[in-house]
Amino acid sequence: MKNDKASLELTLPVTVSGRAVDLLSGASGLAKLRLKEAMGKGAVWLRRGGGKFQRLRRATAEVRVGDTLRLCYDEKILAATVPTPICLEDHHTFSLWFKPAGLLAQGTDFGDFCSLLRLVELHFKQKRKVFPVHRLDREVSGLVLVAHAPKEAARLSRYFAERLVAKSYLAGVRGKIDAGAVLILDGELDGKPALTRCLGLVYEAELNESLVLVKPETGRLHQIRRHLADHGTPIVGDYRYGGACQVAMRLCAVRLVLAPEGKTAGLDLCLPSQYLPDWAALSGAADW
Repeated sequence: MKNDKASLELTLPVTVSGRAVDLLSGASGLAKLRLKEAMGKGAVWLRRGGGKFQRLRRATAEVRVGDTLRLCYDEKILAATVPTPICLEDHHTFSLWFKPAGLLAQGTDFGDFCSLLRLVELHFKQKRKVFPVHRLDREVSGLVLVAHAPKEAARLSRYFAERLVAKSYLAGVRGKIDAGAVLILDGELDGKPALTRCLGLVYEAELNESLVLVKPETGRLHQIRRHLADHGTPIVGDYRYGGACQVAMRLCAVRLVLAPEGKTAGLDLCLPSQYLPDWAALSGAADW
């Protein structure tokens, strides 16, 4: 057990049957009210017998001898303010969302209330399943697809895996990339080929910053961020590859073009201009 008052990780083999909240309160010393909130936010897990851990949200749920409870409690995480995603299109078997910067794509062991998938699940009045198809880093805003049926999730995931989805991003970078300049960034990443195409849109000389349209053609970890940093034009606000910063990361997914087999053109999904972040609203960039 890890316990520093504000955070606690506890794995509790159930040796006496009872209500989950009672057993966790006795073992952790946390008030039941705080535990109920943590359970509702996805910070408690239950494994029945030798099965897999699943989130347990009902404080009154009965657990039995042989079960295992797991609590991942962090006051700071549970108190976090959650940005609100926007449903842009609903195709029933999948939906298209605007994910604001600061919102996780999926939950963690310490909760899922601050994740896009959980908020999508709660959005629909008639409950639907939610399946991840692709993801954006927490700091990145823009378009995300969420599937609502297993077959649709498998189908859409395959399109991304087989590079049948063309993705476009807007990035604000430090340094000069002239309007109209084309960059082909093809340095290997993690020993694998990687290709990113960039088009300069706007250069602000006073700030020495540029707005760039970016189209990754492979899917390496943090590919856009790493390629632009290696080029000497890191994304503004990228704490990992761009150095210390005081602003949010300027990277936004603005277009997804899905081309299913047997069709010359599939879905063409664009981020409406009202959801562009302030730093990207300089546009001439609307024609991505």
